[in-house]
Amino acid sequence: MSLWDIPIFALQAFVAFIVSTLLFDALHYVLHRWEQSRFKLLRTFSSWHWVHHKFLGLDMQINPAYAKQNIWLHILPEYLTSLAGTLIFLLVFPWPPIALVVAIRTFMLVGTLKEEGLDFNHMSMDRVGGQQGLLWVNQNYHAMHHVYPHNFFSSFVNMFDLIFGTTCQIKGRHFLVTGSNGAYGAAMVEKLTALGGIVDTAKSGADFAPGDYSAMQEKLQRADVLVLAHGAKTEHCWDANYTTFVDLIEQFTSIAKSRLAPPEVWALGSEVELHGDLGMDELKDYSASKRAFAARARQFYSSPDLIYRHIVPSSFTSSMGKGAMSARTAVAITMFFVRRGFSYIPVTLTTMALWNYFRFRYFQKPQAHEARPAR
Repeated sequence: MSLWDIPIFALQAFVAFIVSTLLFDALHYVLHRWEQSRFKLLRTFSSWHWVHHKFLGLDMQINPAYAKQNIWLHILPEYLTSLAGTLIFLLVFPWPPIALVVAIRTFMLVGTLKEEGLDFNHMSMDRVGGQQGLLWVNQNYHAMHHVYPHNFFSSFVNMFDLIFGTTCQIKGRHFLVTGSNGAYGAAMVEKLTALGGIVDTAKSGADFAPGDYSAMQEKLQRADVLVLAHGAKTEHCWDANYTTFVDLIEQFTSIAKSRLAPPEVWALGSEVELHGDLGMDELKDYSASKRAFAARARQFYSSPDLIYRHIVPSSFTSSMGKGAMSARTAVAITMFFVRRGFSYIPVTLTTMALWNYFRFRYFQKPQAHEARPAR
């Protein structure tokens, strides 16, 4: 045995597991699509899979009455499909790594059968947590598939949803977009509406002000997703970029704390979080307010109580001037990442927002409070 035999063996087993999982996830997606097929046989196949969603329902509660049907119509077909996808690799890989993957899958099957269909990703939950894996499917991630059955198809490795953009439910969900009178907010409203979202809007000064959110309560109650797209660069920038952002997120999280699915917040940051004001006096307050919110946003980003997405765009064309891209382009890039489950979303034509990720994620301390500078 050479030095390279072990890593090669591990790589071959890993590839076989990943690709066979992807094949099952593709079948999983197709079974949901067949629900509306004009062919009765395909609708029948789809109905067999829906037994699994009766076993673990939209309310994330196990129904034992469907336990046996779930085993015969979902668990065993899933195992056989994954097994077939694994055995295909005997055409290109030697048998030992394939045998290992088969053994792992069989061990998982036996454990699931022993528990009558229950496993780490299939058990009753009173509330789905906000921390969901990007590359690996955890319990919270798969729970979202049972809450929103037409998205979140990945089973073990989040490859299918990353490729096909099925990691966020848009159609039928209620969105509340602030700053809808601005370029980015207006483009976001247009995009969400086109994708089937139900959109409410709110304007700073008209619907809310620092310390006064009474007119927002009914809209926050209706919302599944809060999109914070308002802001200011000069006058009142601390109120616009920090105070109202934090207050609205905290109020929305409190309102939605008893819901099954976690509330979701998309907040508009800025590349100024990384490069600062560049020595421009007129941007010092703007830069400070954005940096302060980014530091506070780290708490939301890691909170189990909500799904938080931090959007960091390059400059885009708006009433404040010409930018590197149009607002529609910025929103299109945003939605590309959102629909693939990203929590940090770089909307950039440069590398600035990409570098900013490391500062946002690792090199700043979460702050409980950032004081507004004295005047």
